[in-house]
Amino acid sequence: MEKDSVIVVSGGMDSVSMLYEFRDRIALAVTFDYGSNHNAREIACAAENCRRLGIDHLVIPLDFMGRYFESSLLSGADAIPQGHYSSENMKSTVVPFRNGVMLAVACGLAESRGLQYVMIANHSGDHAIYPDCRGGFINAMSEAMKEGTYAGITILAPYTDLTKSEIAARGAQAGVDFALTYSCYKGGEKHCGRCGTCVERREAFMLAGLTDPTDYMA
Repeated sequence: MEKDSVIVVSGGMDSVSMLYEFRDRIALAVTFDYGSNHNAREIACAAENCRRLGIDHLVIPLDFMGRYFESSLLSGADAIPQGHYSSENMKSTVVPFRNGVMLAVACGLAESRGLQYVMIANHSGDHAIYPDCRGGFINAMSEAMKEGTYAGITILAPYTDLTKSEIAARGAQAGVDFALTYSCYKGGEKHCGRCGTCVERREAFMLAGLTDPTDYMA
């Protein structure tokens, strides 16, 4: 298959699963350093997985987001709430229009490199609290990118309607070592085990019938 895509890869289990599953069409992976608590650990995971697959990897700083945008994800580990993603308090982890900013940059990279698609690993578990992960936003952003580029760049988001456990199963089948992915919003050496993304991570492995390799504090 022709390599026709750039992928936004955070270093978490969803985007790394997509990286492995669609490796044959990915020409470039991009990770954004935007000042979140867990950015450094995610970036290390993204870089290692790209190295293993021989995929060109860029890390692009978006430090203005950490300085000017309001989110508990940008405000230190103590600001991160505990609980499930369905809980109202998890809305504090939203980084306003994060995916919009990142997709816009990735679109520019795609056109600059003669690529046709931008891939992103949003999924159904994100939809409740993250507006820029929902299908309506992804479709609208894809249309805007198509209209705003000579090449008609569009978004590929094949995980939009999948659960995290379904993604975990697909990642495992594609050969992902999930020990080389990172999720915890607190950004510690070990996953805290209590924040929304840790809770969701645990559930994904359990529901997929996979061994969870994650080192949790609790």
